[in-house]
Amino acid sequence: MEFKNLGIVLVTVASEEEAHKVSSALIEDNLAACVNFYPVTSVYKWQEKLCCDEEWQLTIKTDLSKFSALAAKIREIHSYEVPEIIALPIVNGSMAYLQWLKNSVQTTQEG
Repeated sequence: MEFKNLGIVLVTVASEEEAHKVSSALIEDNLAACVNFYPVTSVYKWQEKLCCDEEWQLTIKTDLSKFSALAAKIREIHSYEVPEIIALPIVNGSMAYLQWLKNSVQTTQEG
């Protein structure tokens, strides 16, 4: 089986509640196999102002061939004007886990 399209998408959100909302929507729509989230502190510049905010980092495991739909779903429900949506490829991993990941994001039409 080929795993070249599998990857991780990083997204930050404003609250734990929003992390649950985004994660659940992605899993329910078969756009992600698994989403982990945890609190982080982010330091960045926004509109020329230095910001330091408590956020929640989402680590989304998915098939990157679904990136456009995944990113659209995130933008649809995300509270930020410009949400972080960054994709990284998975270059290697446990074959059993990668098989589960691939199977989890397939729709019934994809087989």
